[in-house]
Amino acid sequence: MYKILEKKELNPTVTFMSIDAPLVARKALPGQFVILRVDEDGERIPLTVAGYDREKGSVDIIFQIVGATTMKLNAKKQGESICDFVGPLGKPTETEGLKKACIVGGGVGCAIAYPVAKELHELGCEVTTIAGFRSKDLVILEDEFARASDRFYRMSDDGSWGEKGVVTSPLHELLESGERFDVVIAIGPVVMMKFVTLETKKYGQKTIISMNPIMIDGTGMCGCCRLTVTDADGKRSTKFACVDGPDFDAFTVDFDEAMMRSTMYADFERKAREEACNLFKAEVK
Repeated sequence: MYKILEKKELNPTVTFMSIDAPLVARKALPGQFVILRVDEDGERIPLTVAGYDREKGSVDIIFQIVGATTMKLNAKKQGESICDFVGPLGKPTETEGLKKACIVGGGVGCAIAYPVAKELHELGCEVTTIAGFRSKDLVILEDEFARASDRFYRMSDDGSWGEKGVVTSPLHELLESGERFDVVIAIGPVVMMKFVTLETKKYGQKTIISMNPIMIDGTGMCGCCRLTVTDADGKRSTKFACVDGPDFDAFTVDFDEAMMRSTMYADFERKAREEACNLFKAEVK
């Protein structure tokens, strides 16, 4: 069992937890993820490592309450435990040798982007961060990004936080003005990463994206997290986000296929959430 050392609400739909998992903390690196189960009857869900403390033996996770399992996880209190916490899984983000990077985060994807920005900043890299949210009420990790960034662009759909607009707006202005980076790293909804890629491709700007598709075992056996990539010679092949990623060369990924696959189980997820809601309501009564 893995004890919840700390729990706090980052916004009405996003929760932070610090988990006592010393073996995972010992090896974890930015960009990697864990797979957990809330209880013995629970499903396996992947969550990105949002931080770690090797001396304390803790691993941080940040999750959005969107389905039955994240509802069950969010119902857990500080001091309680979860059943399984396996990791670190996946390949860490490549940060060595980078002198100038642009991190683009969207929504809860900023929880994945932050440890990468922090790592780069600590390595002496010049970090430009562009973060986007629908509104001010949904903002997470603002102070943390500010500390880890040399430049920090804040964007919101409704203009209630920073500038009104999408993350590609300041990115376009930077690239159009002649600014270039060793790499642009985009993390967020697939559609956001697609439009970031369309923008950077105009300028031949190297871009890495972090894919977080449906995943079960985390070892490449189930095949749920597969995606199609196309190499420089035009050859298409299948990759698995859990073992080949989660980071990929943005110019190679079939975004349309990835978006289609991400909605395959939407009806099932909605039904599971409704059942979980009814269960919680019954327990409250």
